[in-house]
Amino acid sequence: MEIKEAQERVDSWINTTGVRYFSELTNMAILSEEVGELARIMARKYGDQSFKKTDEGYDMADEMADVLWVLICLANQTGTDLTLALENNFKKKNLRDHLRHKNNPRLK
Repeated sequence: MEIKEAQERVDSWINTTGVRYFSELTNMAILSEEVGELARIMARKYGDQSFKKTDEGYDMADEMADVLWVLICLANQTGTDLTLALENNFKKKNLRDHLRHKNNPRLK
């Protein structure tokens, strides 16, 4: 699935099954919550924390999909074409960082 199609499918789902979008502020709060849930799993799987009984059935891919879903909702609500935004972000990073990371001794 391409990013444009993902934006269209989320929009279609929201307007049929989901009834309507939550407000942008509500979706921003939901995005923060979803990122927090992903962070909790990451801290337990890759960091120093141990899993709690309630975390044993985690699905990291599903948590990442939840983050992406809400981000797409926000993009749709604000008129952001995520394909164009990502392409522009690559251009920015290529101009800004093309030597910075190669010349960083901490990354060698």
